[in-house]
Amino acid sequence: MLPIGSASNNYAMRFGTLFFENLKIALQSIRTNLLRTVLTVLIIAVGITALVGILTAIDSIKNSITKEFTFMGANTFTISSRGMRIQVGNKRYRSKNYSYISYYQAKEFKEKYAFPSAVSISTFATGTATVKYESEKSNPNVSVQGVDENYLYTSGNEITSGRNFTEEEITSGRNVVIVGDGVLKKIFKKGENPLQKMISIGGGKYRVIGVLAAKGRGFGSGGDQLCLLPYTNVRSYFSRPQMNFAAQVKVNNTELMEAAIGEAEGTFRVIRNLNPADESDFNVEKSDNLVNILLGNIKNITLVATIIGLITLFGAAVGLMNIMLVSVTERTREIGIRKAIGATSVIVKQQFLMESIVIGQMGGIVGIVFGILAGNGVAMLIGTPFFVPWIWIIVGVILCFLVGIISGYYPAQKASKLDPIESLRFE
Repeated sequence: MLPIGSASNNYAMRFGTLFFENLKIALQSIRTNLLRTVLTVLIIAVGITALVGILTAIDSIKNSITKEFTFMGANTFTISSRGMRIQVGNKRYRSKNYSYISYYQAKEFKEKYAFPSAVSISTFATGTATVKYESEKSNPNVSVQGVDENYLYTSGNEITSGRNFTEEEITSGRNVVIVGDGVLKKIFKKGENPLQKMISIGGGKYRVIGVLAAKGRGFGSGGDQLCLLPYTNVRSYFSRPQMNFAAQVKVNNTELMEAAIGEAEGTFRVIRNLNPADESDFNVEKSDNLVNILLGNIKNITLVATIIGLITLFGAAVGLMNIMLVSVTERTREIGIRKAIGATSVIVKQQFLMESIVIGQMGGIVGIVFGILAGNGVAMLIGTPFFVPWIWIIVGVILCFLVGIISGYYPAQKASKLDPIESLRFE
């Protein structure tokens, strides 16, 4: 009697031999009927391309949104008096509007807020400024904001050249500016170094001390047509009654976000002289609110895209089954010969199933490649980096395996039940 281990090894060797033999026969059949195989592969590839391509594009868009707001999504919130109006489809999202937040209230909050975090204060100056340098000037669509030395950190902006504002420049209201990439390209067309150059914003002259990294025109953002000035300078040169300020807080520890919001609301209620029974007359907006709204709507698009892809893939499965049935009919005599020389019904079934699975996987590979390229084509259009959707690649492989099994089972079952004598007589 053989040891149990030896029996297991022999079974594994027989299984491996049978598997590779079936694979060899499947590849020979595919080469013999190359045109039909190519057409079948293309049918499956179209279904997988539709599914993987659409979902890759959606994932790229989601990554773009998430990346755009990551710097302030998980650990940043803003105290403001302005409501945020967002409309996505037929739904409108709107915060309450309250009385303005004064410079003194914003400054007092920054001084009194003791939670471990970075606090910046800012104010909107104008969205229709014209920026000039020598004979070049921008369109009157440049946004000007007054900020402090912490604003770049809390807003997630980065400087590609130059430096940030100093506390002394903020305190004294110096005529210095940090320009966005869009403004830079508009007024410095000859490629000269913008640092220390004097530019005109409205009626004032400002020295360029820094350039912001390009971010593009995102979801609700002003893009790169932006100039940042010390908020004390904006108070002087863009002064208006009831100038509204905002305080932005970036918490050091994301897990303490809710505690930080509670502490901030309590601190600002004291600054606004509110009674315990009074409703807070200001907005506390987590910066990921917009992200959640957009991602929530993208879920619906993902569902629809998945259904469309699966319907296309179902059509591919029907096509594969039809072609496998035709293959069984055409190869009836071949099946009879195999059975006559010793092939069992199980082996014949396995051979046809293997052929169906191999064709399905070939279509899946082609579809996944084209799907990734199509999805990343959309990603390039919206300015996001190349994205490899590993989840959808695995899903595509599994779906193609299932398509191969489902489409090939009935034809394989039919082939395995053919009578060898009748098959040999078949013409």
